[in-house]
Amino acid sequence: MKLDRYGVLSIVVRNSVQYFKKAKLWGAAEQCVAVLRALALTAGIIATQRFFDAITEIGSKNNYSYLVRCLLTLAFIIAAQHILSGLGQYLLSKISYSNMGKFMTDFQRKLGRLPAETFEDTTFLDKAERAKECLEYESLGHFASVCLQLLTYYIVLFVSLGHYLFQLSPILPFVLIVSFIPAILGQLMQMRIFVKLENENLPLRRQSEYYKKTIVDRKFYKETRMLGGFQFFHKLFIEGLQTLTQNTWKTERKAAILKFLLGIITFLGLGVSILILFQLTISNDISVGAFASVFTALSQIFSIMDEIVSTCLSQGSETIAQVVNFYRLMDMEEVSGAGGDSDFTKGIVAENVSFTYPGSSKAALHNVSLTINKGETIAIVGENGSGKSTLVRILTGLYSTYDGKVIIAGQDSKMTHPDVLYTGISGVFQNYQRYKMTLEENVSISDTKQAVDYSKINKVLQKAEFNEKKVNLQSMLSPEYNGVDLSGGQWQRLAIARGLYRNHSFIILDEPTAAIDPIEEARLYNHFKQIVKNKSSIIVTHRLGSVRLADRIVVMDQGKLAEIGTHEELLAKKGKYAAMWQAQIKWYEKSDVI
Repeated sequence: MKLDRYGVLSIVVRNSVQYFKKAKLWGAAEQCVAVLRALALTAGIIATQRFFDAITEIGSKNNYSYLVRCLLTLAFIIAAQHILSGLGQYLLSKISYSNMGKFMTDFQRKLGRLPAETFEDTTFLDKAERAKECLEYESLGHFASVCLQLLTYYIVLFVSLGHYLFQLSPILPFVLIVSFIPAILGQLMQMRIFVKLENENLPLRRQSEYYKKTIVDRKFYKETRMLGGFQFFHKLFIEGLQTLTQNTWKTERKAAILKFLLGIITFLGLGVSILILFQLTISNDISVGAFASVFTALSQIFSIMDEIVSTCLSQGSETIAQVVNFYRLMDMEEVSGAGGDSDFTKGIVAENVSFTYPGSSKAALHNVSLTINKGETIAIVGENGSGKSTLVRILTGLYSTYDGKVIIAGQDSKMTHPDVLYTGISGVFQNYQRYKMTLEENVSISDTKQAVDYSKINKVLQKAEFNEKKVNLQSMLSPEYNGVDLSGGQWQRLAIARGLYRNHSFIILDEPTAAIDPIEEARLYNHFKQIVKNKSSIIVTHRLGSVRLADRIVVMDQGKLAEIGTHEELLAKKGKYAAMWQAQIKWYEKSDVI
């Protein structure tokens, strides 16, 4: 991995700084404790040497008071080591949980500031899922903590310990370092392996998670069981899980073999160090106390060095890909634009608009021009994939990476911040949300900047013909929380009420009656005609029975504006619209729209 903007060095520095800034004083306390732990460990080795030296000299000097002082000093240092270790673990846990919440807040805020069309890109969805996992599994905080520990605890420990060992014999610290250089290089080499594994496994994990939902999720359960799809999805889930396991096993096997070979080198280094110690003691270059203390500490020293290589670097090699991905996402360009005031009396104007979804080579819209005047209702119709919904998203400022020009309420949508454009816009969509909240909250959530207006809630529920008698405004609409559930039609009426509750001068009705039969749909659209009076509006629908209510009808076909006109004008043309009308007319023979 190159040391570019998202290389190892830059990510270590950036993540450590971010982690430390969010932890504030707690972070400083954690690093101070880490320094004290390192010094206490070295002090313990020195105190152990003096204690053993005092024991060997007690027969000749009879200095029992010195021996007691050495013992008390050693006991005090050991106690301090345990206290500092416990305090360090406490601070690590506290900061980790606290920072995880702060990083998650930043992450969610970032997602809310990204262009809407970004979420149509499967590559981005993979990145977002990886970033989410990085936060949920605390990889980000743990990685930063390890990096800071390397700068405080481990460096201070090896400098102080290295100085002590160098005084005993200059060759001792050299042997220890040489023993672990191959292990460090090996772990750095593993980074590439685990980065590749992470990239290969992420799409598979997303697929497996989706297959699992089709088996157990409430939204899929009925259809999966009734149509006999359980075995099919279960097989796909198992196959995906097996592929994930195989990929991981292959990588882990390579890592295990490499670790075993490096462990042999480390073991040889330990043996050479003990041999050097023995030789120094025999030649009286060091005392018996020094031999005993260093011999006792060698296993601890090698354990710490193995911890750095096998734990810190190994986990870091697996985590670095997730951390890099997180910061790449956090550095993505956000939606921007100037402020201003929306004036929907100026309508909406689109000129030669073309749009292609991320990752697609085919244009979803091609040279579409359309003007929506003040108080005008436009119906947009067409077959699936004709570009209806895409056009609406551009006309409302949701998408901004299009070719051409769109002026919304007097504002250039490419140059104006979306919050300005969304002011005064409301919508009712086919894929509406069923919020697990009260009836009041399900309606008022569309305009949270204003105080809840209960009379307005009742009014819009009445307009949407929401007539569920068993619920009131405080009823919880979720069986999971000891509440009630609604039928599909009532949920859709509730979604309509939600869209009407928001203060607006422009409203989009995107397949708002898909769960309602054609006759009830006709009655509801008659209400819409009154609701949208003196307001600009767009109706998007597959059903043509109610589009006569619109001032003009726009017919989309393969991303192009095929026809535009009134119902009568389009029938007279005997084109695309007329063919669609004839195919659907039997649905509305009993309705009062025809």
